[in-house]
Amino acid sequence: MELVYGIKDRPSLGKVFLFAVQQLLAIMAATIAVPAIVGNGLTASAALFGAGVGTFIYLIFTKSASPVFLGSSFAFIGSMFSAFGGAASVTVGYWGLIIGSMMAGIVYIIIALAVKFFGVKWIDKLMPPVIIGPTVAIIGLSLSGNAIGDLMKSNIEGGSTYVALICGLFTLFVTMMCSTYGSKIGKLIPFIQGILAGYILASIFAIIGHVTNNPSLIVINYSALTSLDFSKFSSFLSLPKFTFALGGVEGLKGVTGTYLLTIFAAYVPVAFVVFAEHLADHKNLSAIVGVNLLENPGLTRTLLGDGVGTFISTLFGGCPNTTYGESIGCVAITRNASTISIWGCAILCIIFSLITPLVAFLETIPSCVMGGVCVALYGFIAVSGLKMFQQVDLNKNRNLFVASVILITGVGGMVVKFGKVEIRTVACALILGIITNLLLSPSGKKEA
Repeated sequence: MELVYGIKDRPSLGKVFLFAVQQLLAIMAATIAVPAIVGNGLTASAALFGAGVGTFIYLIFTKSASPVFLGSSFAFIGSMFSAFGGAASVTVGYWGLIIGSMMAGIVYIIIALAVKFFGVKWIDKLMPPVIIGPTVAIIGLSLSGNAIGDLMKSNIEGGSTYVALICGLFTLFVTMMCSTYGSKIGKLIPFIQGILAGYILASIFAIIGHVTNNPSLIVINYSALTSLDFSKFSSFLSLPKFTFALGGVEGLKGVTGTYLLTIFAAYVPVAFVVFAEHLADHKNLSAIVGVNLLENPGLTRTLLGDGVGTFISTLFGGCPNTTYGESIGCVAITRNASTISIWGCAILCIIFSLITPLVAFLETIPSCVMGGVCVALYGFIAVSGLKMFQQVDLNKNRNLFVASVILITGVGGMVVKFGKVEIRTVACALILGIITNLLLSPSGKKEA
């Protein structure tokens, strides 16, 4: 594909701003969705700030040679729930997020060093498509319960489940229609359009509810906006609630050896899956920009940027990062591969995170609206994993058994506990898949 702007090209300042805004619109919905889903004090503003900083780190490591944005990773949502669920308090959970992200970052760094010295063939043997495909699918499927729960959830006590469901499904349908039949730009930001449409519908129901004194119609909570006191400067500009500040020194006292093992089991296996996504994203981006990014800047640099960027992002926003397909899609449609646009998007993320009214607005987005978006987002994750089966011969018994073990243990919600240490669903599925594949791949024997 012929590019309008190459990786090292520098468009005019006005065009850079427009390209940066376009990237921001493409990645914003997914980036703010993760803290909204996980809750426990995590905020959209901190997630945006962390994503901006994480992308800075990535661009520095890759010498501005890879045009992709790093945003909040959905793959780690289950891991983040484990950080809070296994903690004695929410305060401890914040440190669990940071420690877990550090563990995931170390996985990336170790793989980066191994790739540098030993190449990539060992990765293909340990995690071939028959393992990565169904495991990625399980990440999406394991989160489906959260999406449906939010889809039917009101943010106001007494709000009707049916009203919430209507707003959530309306959000989903608008998202699908915009993605399928929208203009070129519209197809790039279907989640933003869906969220805005769902928000407007929820607001219409709220107005009718207030006028008719019918609280069951009200599913949206505007308190974050109405509580702003514009006589104070902080109501215009303020720092986000950073993860390291929320945890505090006291939270470290609850980090025990058992808790660390729980965090290790929750984060490290998922890090290997996200590594596979990282590899696939950069192969896809390489085809778009006409440059083999696995060679220049190289897989070692992209992994180091992703790993270190993920850890730094979590310090601020609580959410591990990953390379965004929405960002890559933006590059493909606009044919603009200039990394200056990515720098601009990262800067805008940080600026937006400091604007209090904008952050307050984001916090009023109803759970049911986010649930409608998540039905599509989680579905995308699941389907992207299933697409990897195109490379797999399921007529071979080995492949059939490997995929079956991963899918059934994943969909079945297998969780293994050793005392207080808990190995979550995705980790169990991935580990059993690797073991099954190794057992059924003895050298020298012909497969049936």
